[in-house]
Parts: sequence; C-alpha cells; structure tokens
Amino acid sequence: MDPEHFLADHAGPRLALIVESHARLTGRPLLGEGEALWSAPFAVLAHGLEADPIFFYGNRQALQLFEVSAENLVRMASRLSAEAPGRAERARLLDQVARRGFIDDYAGVRVATSGRRFRIEQATVWNLADASGQVHGQAAAFASWTPLG
Repeated sequence: MDPEHFLADHAGPRLALIVESHARLTGRPLLGEGEALWSAPFAVLAHGLEADPIFFYGNRQALQLFEVSAENLVRMASRLSAEAPGRAERARLLDQVARRGFIDDYAGVRVATSGRRFRIEQATVWNLADASGQVHGQAAAFASWTPLG
C-alpha cells in the first residue's frame, strides 16, 4: 500500500479532524482551496493521546523532512522528533496547547531519524478537538525550517 493511503487508513476519522479542528480553533483554514493534506507544501504531523504519544499521521513533506517511512512513523513516539535537550521545552509547549487549544508561534530544533537537525519556525500546534470538545490528540503544521550544521 502506498504511504498516502496507509497513513489515511491508520489515521481513520482523526484524519479529517486534523483539518476541521485547525479551522475551528484558529479561525483559519489549514488548506487552500483544492489543496490536499497529503501533498500540502508544508509539513503536517499528528499524534494521539498515549502516555508517550505516538504519531498516527504525517504528510509527504513531514515524511521527507524527518526521513522516515510511513510504517516507521506510526510506531514512533513524537518526543523522538526533538533532541533530548529540547524535550522539556517540547513538553511545556504541548501542555500550553492542551490548555489554550492551539499556539501559532512555536519554534524549536527537531531531528530526522538520520540524526540530521533542523530548526522549525512559525509552527502552529493545536488540539485535535471534535465539535463536542473531546480531544483526540495534537497536530502541528509548519512551512519554515532551516537545516542546522
């Protein structure tokens, strides 16, 4: 199965929630007209609510940036996308998102599975909250990143 369909099947109804909850919480659409989540020109990642949250979705740009296959992404703890020194800051960020619903000015260093480091900027991170307010995870989207030496 190709990565797009594998991840869509794995995400199930949470896939639509990525787009819907972003619009509901931020007041802005995630995608432009005719744009698809999988092929968007920015990275999108989402993780569930496990004690150590696991990614359940990443679009094509995210898979390329983090140098990971779809099959390995859905087994990966989202904390592993940050270097160990940055994990405490990342945990504070996720706690703030949990309380406020979203933030749209996050920046931080991330690491690909190869160990290559890059800094993301102007990331939006939001709760995957359904219409009744029940949270099903969190997602992030960002179009700006800089490779680090």
